[in-house]
Amino acid sequence: MLRSAVLALVMAVSATAFVAPTSVTRATTLKSLNGWVADESAFAYGLPGSLDPVGEFDPLGFANGASLGEMKRYREAEVTHGRVAMLATLGFLVGENVHPLFGLAGKEILAIDSLTEVRLVFPQFFEVLVIFISSLEVYRALCGWSKPEAVSGVAAGDLLVADYYPGDIGFDPMGLKPTDATEFAEIQTKELQNGRLAMLGVAGMVAQELVDRTPILFNDFGAGDLLDSSNPLF
Repeated sequence: MLRSAVLALVMAVSATAFVAPTSVTRATTLKSLNGWVADESAFAYGLPGSLDPVGEFDPLGFANGASLGEMKRYREAEVTHGRVAMLATLGFLVGENVHPLFGLAGKEILAIDSLTEVRLVFPQFFEVLVIFISSLEVYRALCGWSKPEAVSGVAAGDLLVADYYPGDIGFDPMGLKPTDATEFAEIQTKELQNGRLAMLGVAGMVAQELVDRTPILFNDFGAGDLLDSSNPLF
């Protein structure tokens, strides 16, 4: 059903070689915005993310007439949602097979039912989750978004701090961020492409589980015949 999409998604998350975008205006070393210099004549102001053969893909025209502030805000939203989708994809594939917490070890659980199952044994879980996510969002806002008093009278699209690169909140515990501008543009394109595919992939996984109530790996990799037919999930 979705075998090809899932295979492509798994391969994309582990991909290590993409062609660097050709439309990015770069400096030789990282500057205040990671070597990116806004270019009004370039697609999306020259931000990384374009990749052949699709290239300047914007069928709904979000980039047309967008101000620099709006474009940075669009990219901030895209890269943030892409990161969440990549984590969600990994959570789907792993969580259906390994869930040792909250006394759920060994229990067959669909990914779309995981939070419901956790809530049954830990009713306050959603509240804790909301506090945790809110803390992360506050941190992100403090890193890149202008303070309310600083945006009085400013266009709605210019809400990000001028010297903030979309998505760069300073979180790099493994030191993977390149110090070369060209390298940074390449790795940013990889992240964006994987994030875009993950957003489509996780949406497909949710839809598939809602329709057939079958775990993703079992359904798409032919393992369904080996399952216990007495299991109510199947």
